[in-house]
Amino acid sequence: MENNLAPPMKPIAPPGLLKLIEQCENLYPDQKNPLQVTTLVKYWLGGQDPLDYISMYFNAGKPELNIPPHWHYVTFGLSDLHGDGRVHQVSNETTEHLSGMGFELTFRLIKQTPTVTENEKPPTWPANLLQQLARYVFQTGNRFVIGDNVPWRKSLDNSKSNIKHMLIADDPQLVRTNTPFGWVDFCQIVGVTEEELDQASRWNGKGVTNLLRRDPSTGGEWLITNMNRASSVFELFPETLKQLEKDLENEGSDLAGVNADFTYKEIPKTKIKTEFDSEMLALKCSLNDNVPDRFIKTESVEDQKFNSSSLSTNNSLNNCCPVNYQPNSSHVVHLDGLQLTLAPYAAKFLVLAIRDRIRHGRHFTFKCQNMALTMVSESVTGSVVSKKSPYGVQGYWMQILIADDFIDVLLESLKDLSGGVETMTLPKQYEWPDKNLKIIIDNPEQQ
Repeated sequence: MENNLAPPMKPIAPPGLLKLIEQCENLYPDQKNPLQVTTLVKYWLGGQDPLDYISMYFNAGKPELNIPPHWHYVTFGLSDLHGDGRVHQVSNETTEHLSGMGFELTFRLIKQTPTVTENEKPPTWPANLLQQLARYVFQTGNRFVIGDNVPWRKSLDNSKSNIKHMLIADDPQLVRTNTPFGWVDFCQIVGVTEEELDQASRWNGKGVTNLLRRDPSTGGEWLITNMNRASSVFELFPETLKQLEKDLENEGSDLAGVNADFTYKEIPKTKIKTEFDSEMLALKCSLNDNVPDRFIKTESVEDQKFNSSSLSTNNSLNNCCPVNYQPNSSHVVHLDGLQLTLAPYAAKFLVLAIRDRIRHGRHFTFKCQNMALTMVSESVTGSVVSKKSPYGVQGYWMQILIADDFIDVLLESLKDLSGGVETMTLPKQYEWPDKNLKIIIDNPEQQ
């Protein structure tokens, strides 16, 4: 009996991956087989790295538009590549809905020479960076959105570069793609300086990336990261900082909150309220307890930020509880007074909250694990506090009303915190007896 053996079949790429590859091949038709970083042990088999692949393309740029040659990195795995539940939950929704996390990450790194030599390979550190960002997304379930900012606190390539943080922008060439499992956006990581991150936090990430686009030296139209860039856009073009300050004064900040260590307890007028039990008396929260809330938790990240998209897009707190625990709205404990202890690294955001958020009729949240502390202005609706009862606890959500006539008093008292507390002797204490309010800047674990 004759044995007819068929040739081995070539593995078929999963449908979600095929659609994304098609997008990349349309952009790079001469690079059908780009260099790739792949995971040896896939995530669904117990591996630590959630991205199946990271492709690295050479982009010649557009000299006529002052867009230089660069390496273009594209991830595959944050979206649903397989559609069978091995990584992302299977959805029966149509392609009008997101696939997996609904996005992939990209990164553009400037190349100093205009062509690729025979043995030249792109740096692999951006692939490691993208894998770390993807790991955070998988661990927390938090999606990146355009305008987000990511504190990193060390050079992205572990060098002595001043590019130590990231903003999130739209990729200028890869547009939303519909796959068999839903749509996928391409979010580009943009390396920025400390000053650029700080101003993005105060104002908004989209505004700062728009400033970076104005000149090739700061990224240009395609926001290409240059790790050799020493100066911020505000140092290179001082008039941009003046305009930003003007916009902040007129419009306020888009930053709705930060993740931060804090504790709080009641300051009673006579004695502690009987309904405020010992469990709620001194609530503590520490980012050292493996808290993976927005944004990146790394060795060096401390002041993790989240954009207004994480909470409410207007001045209402209705249906936007910033903690996982959804409290019963009828169970609210009002406090006679409040002592708040806030971690030193978050102190400057206290000033930002009052000056650039509360003063403009908005709210601001310090979030930690399943607890949150939200400061609200008088015009915010849906809160559990009022001028008569300015301190209230709803489940694990503490709310503080900052009355209009108290804003300038607070800003004057806290003005020394604007630049941070690195040179201050701690603990630093502020007190307003008429409000029965005390704020301490110190390690919350020490209180």
